[in-house]
Amino acid sequence: MGEKELHQLINGCVKQDRKSQKMLYKAFYGFSMAICLRYATDRDEAASVVNQGFFKAFTRIDTYDATRPFKAWLGKIMTNISIDHYRANLKMAYTEDLEHAEHVYDASVATDNNLNYADLLAMVQRLPKGYRTVFNLYAIDGYTHEQIGTMLNINIGTSKSNLFKARQKLKQMIEDADTAGNYTGGANFTPVVAINAATVTPVFFSNKGIRE
Repeated sequence: MGEKELHQLINGCVKQDRKSQKMLYKAFYGFSMAICLRYATDRDEAASVVNQGFFKAFTRIDTYDATRPFKAWLGKIMTNISIDHYRANLKMAYTEDLEHAEHVYDASVATDNNLNYADLLAMVQRLPKGYRTVFNLYAIDGYTHEQIGTMLNINIGTSKSNLFKARQKLKQMIEDADTAGNYTGGANFTPVVAINAATVTPVFFSNKGIRE
């Protein structure tokens, strides 16, 4: 979609034109779903969150700054609505604080494990909600532990603890999948995960980049 067409749709949405809303929804549904899937347990939950996100976007689209990328604006909304959904459905207790969790080392992990995106997404969705949310916010969306603590109303140590536990669980799932050869596979996927044995931290590669 070209910039001119995009801004025409946005202007139509500002005027609450249903056709423009429908076209914008279709154009950015896949982009939004990819964000919400990382936070959701399954596709049905993600679809519900996406719809909530678009409702919020349409009600606030008059605040969009046309000089900035629309995807960044919409992506922020989808991330925030995913966090709101998590907080509204929080039913788990956080683990104890591990202030230095990110400094734990384990050299026993293989170094050449590769998974495609579908495999990784499935593993992230299997994480407990607290672990999954902190992992996404820190490793993928780039928030600091201080920011995560404010967003989720937890302390910094708890954020670090959940990140550490998420990485440990992902590491174990990756090792189990490697042992079983249980990958989705397929030439249409680019390997996106490798294990850094020196730090026990899964190192992720994508277009956006996922930090350790």
